[in-house]
Amino acid sequence: MFGVWAPGEDVAKMTYYGLYALQHRGQEAAGIAVSDGRRTVVFKDLGLVSQVFDEQTLSSLRGHLAVGHCRYSTTGATTWENAQPTFRTTAAGSGLALGHNGNLVNTAELREDVAKLENRKRSGLRATTDSDLLTELLAAGAADLGVYEAAMRLLPRLRGAFSLTFADESTLYAARDSHGVRPLVLGRLERGWVVASETAALDIVGASFVREVEPGELIAIDADGIRSQRFAAPEPKGCVFEYVYLARPDTTIAGRSVYDTRVEIGRRLAEEHPVEADLVIPVPESGTPAAIGYAQGSGIPYGQGLVKNAYVGRTFIQPSQTIRQLGIRLKLNPLRNVIRGKRLVVVDDSIVRGNTQRALVRMLREAGALEVHVRIASPPVRWPCFYGIDFASRAELIANGADTEGVRRSIGSDSLGYVSVEQMVAASEQPRSRLCCACFDGEYPIPLPEEAQLGKHLLEDVPEPTASGAASGDPGPLSVGYGAGEALTRP
Repeated sequence: MFGVWAPGEDVAKMTYYGLYALQHRGQEAAGIAVSDGRRTVVFKDLGLVSQVFDEQTLSSLRGHLAVGHCRYSTTGATTWENAQPTFRTTAAGSGLALGHNGNLVNTAELREDVAKLENRKRSGLRATTDSDLLTELLAAGAADLGVYEAAMRLLPRLRGAFSLTFADESTLYAARDSHGVRPLVLGRLERGWVVASETAALDIVGASFVREVEPGELIAIDADGIRSQRFAAPEPKGCVFEYVYLARPDTTIAGRSVYDTRVEIGRRLAEEHPVEADLVIPVPESGTPAAIGYAQGSGIPYGQGLVKNAYVGRTFIQPSQTIRQLGIRLKLNPLRNVIRGKRLVVVDDSIVRGNTQRALVRMLREAGALEVHVRIASPPVRWPCFYGIDFASRAELIANGADTEGVRRSIGSDSLGYVSVEQMVAASEQPRSRLCCACFDGEYPIPLPEEAQLGKHLLEDVPEPTASGAASGDPGPLSVGYGAGEALTRP
């Protein structure tokens, strides 16, 4: 997410560049909402930021404040309706555009609240995301209370992970859940303010880092300046997987460089899982800092053994299994002259399903590697995430059903070693008590509802209730298949 309040600046283009810097956080859809003080215009579509926007589109988005979003779906299918920013017109006639990073766990409860609204039919909900539900509820409250007060009342009722940036015609808002699961930062421009998911997005637009949006904090920025209020007591539980994989290496989270953390994890990994080998190579790009650290810690030379196609997206966040598997081969190619006859240490950031590592080990052996020792810069992922990472079900997680030896056999490597939770946390320089490690240890800091009220397609698979609570005859939007199955129906 990226939000900017800067009269006199080209806020649409600034937001475009900000989203470009955040493209790694979502590749399914992109959108920008811009307000000129009188009206809000939203432009969004499926695809990468560079595919959705061109010079002509950006030049038509004129105003002094903007909200941008690039989507990685955790609730709701990859459809145009689910692209963000979400938008509502309030009963008072003002517009409300919202971007959301994270995932709520009381979505079923919010759906019941939306069903009770008198303007339910007028708004014509077609989207199937938790983000859309909270936009609807926020717009409904804003009609009587104004956006700021409506947010102060609604945000404490949300459970789960949410970093939000939203705006009406005159004011930019930012909010972060009381646990601060997902990052959100505040930056200063010469003539305005910026909020963004990562500090790297501030750098690209020339904004100076001011501070993080605090857990449980709501910020409002307008012509009168910046004001802030707590809507909940902070209980920090930042996502440790941001350090491992999600965030850019040139980002800083909680005062700690992501790059430095990854290098330190690699050093600690070398201490925990040494091996005799000739060369340490990374799985680029996310495995590179940890591989550098492993080489430093082990004394084994570091080298480049795999070439990455820079024009292929991140395989982990592609939603289709078939696309994921194809993506691995499109993405990486071995440097045969470098790896032939060598005993290799291959460092990757994580093993989720095992597809990447299985294909890589096979590829490296075919290219002439004598031995392939896999080292992973995170512990085994055994539990799904309900706070903004689409790990899907436990059944898909290879480490859930197998111990380290079983995973090693599955991927075909000569040895396998994961960094421990303790050493990963130590490398982050954050207290364990301030981090969420649920995907590694199964300890969820935010209580989860029963399984029937969870799931990515919760709002698609179940007929939506009417105001009386009974299911309507309309089953609502169908759960589309991933990949290109719905390509002909896309706008």
